[in-house]
Amino acid sequence: MRQKQKKRNKPISLFTQKSGRSNAAGLLKSEMKYIALPNDRTRRLSFYLAMEEYVAKMLRNDEDCFFMWQVEPSVIYGRNQLVENEINLNYCQQHGIEIFQRKSGGGCVYADRDNLMLSYVTREQHVDLAFNTFVNMVLLVLFKMGVEAVSTMRNDIMVGGRKLCGTACRKLPQGSIVHSTLLYDTNMEHMLNAITPGPEKLQKKGIQSVRQRITLLKDYTTLSLDEVKDFIRKTLCRSEQKLTEADVTAITELEKNIF
Repeated sequence: MRQKQKKRNKPISLFTQKSGRSNAAGLLKSEMKYIALPNDRTRRLSFYLAMEEYVAKMLRNDEDCFFMWQVEPSVIYGRNQLVENEINLNYCQQHGIEIFQRKSGGGCVYADRDNLMLSYVTREQHVDLAFNTFVNMVLLVLFKMGVEAVSTMRNDIMVGGRKLCGTACRKLPQGSIVHSTLLYDTNMEHMLNAITPGPEKLQKKGIQSVRQRITLLKDYTTLSLDEVKDFIRKTLCRSEQKLTEADVTAITELEKNIF
């Protein structure tokens, strides 16, 4: 029997209902640090999941960390999902789409080089608080871009009633990890065919297709994907820590052991 995903508390609103102005300034941590790799080489999705855990282990008590990444066509499904129920295995095999399972909950996600993966690592032990903080940060970025977005109780960020960003989180002994897929653009054919939501799920949402449920950030901004990445980083992070090749080797070993 499949386990139902736990609904999270609705994130604290960043915006006053009357003025629409952002209240997020006080929610951002001044020590938010961007974690950069020594080179821009694209790696497998499992490397970045291992990188989250590695960063969590090296966190100091007074800092939160953030990084962004992109992957070749991949599908990632949650810890409570069954791969045969969520993914079109034949299609993925035929089109060279890799499949991964993450340790956090949430739904099945397709990712490629045209969308952006976000990772937030914090010492915060309360997962709901870490989740709310991260969602509010994403809402702040979109607000500053001029994009009107709202969060839902099902871990999604919506624009115009359609999903722009899905989020999942998990607790570690060192704190919490929150990660998200931001749909700037995507290979829609792969997304529609690689992920196979059942008819019950579609019927419950009152829709006929995956395409009707999602939207793309490129339709709401003139910024390129690289410009969006730069904007996010400058908005959220105050400093940078660049990992060394020794760090990359350690992450690669961790990847082999846990994924």
